[in-house]
Amino acid sequence: MKSKVKIQLAREFRKKPTESERIMWERLRRNNFLGLNFRRQHIIDGYIVDFYCHKLKLAIEIDGSVHQNQIKEDIERQKVIEKRGIKIFRVNSKEVEENLQRVLKEIEVFIKSF
Repeated sequence: MKSKVKIQLAREFRKKPTESERIMWERLRRNNFLGLNFRRQHIIDGYIVDFYCHKLKLAIEIDGSVHQNQIKEDIERQKVIEKRGIKIFRVNSKEVEENLQRVLKEIEVFIKSF
């Protein structure tokens, strides 16, 4: 069950996205990317993922500087999410900001691999 705190936190994240999340969302929203429906700041087992496609069971995580300080937490979080059969594509925020087209191509190749 989703806690009220997590729901509120996800709402806050949607209201104030990072620059890389804003850039990525512009390409993923409204089925703009490969006709797929993505949600942003989606809660899975108490964890908030940046973007989620239910049809593919795919989470896209943009790792910024905050992730350098929480490596162990991210590993545990990923294990919990992957136990649900969800695949996770991780990308560095700088890559999204500097070469979005390459990142989108990498996501497409990742999707075709499963």
